[in-house]
Amino acid sequence: MKKIEQVDQFDQLLTKGDPFFFFKHSLTCPISASAYKEFSQFAKNNEEVETYYLAVQESRELSSRIAEQHGVRHESPQVFFFKEGKPIWHTSHNKIKEQTLKEQME
Repeated sequence: MKKIEQVDQFDQLLTKGDPFFFFKHSLTCPISASAYKEFSQFAKNNEEVETYYLAVQESRELSSRIAEQHGVRHESPQVFFFKEGKPIWHTSHNKIKEQTLKEQME
């Protein structure tokens, strides 16, 4: 699981086109802390897919850009699954569970 902080870093991920999960994490929200644990466990148990995250408070520009660029309302916590540079699935808050993430790869 790698931290992404800059718009250009994220754009490089989209350009590559490889499938990846991206988690938007709030450093101050207890729901986000729980979702972060689920996402971390998923990343640890599914190393065949790339996983990335940002801390909303540290990367507001990137967080806003993702919402605007892909037409998905910003939420935190929020997770996306990207394929070929496009978000094909997303969810937020208490719906972020290791099993739910794993199901998206099937």
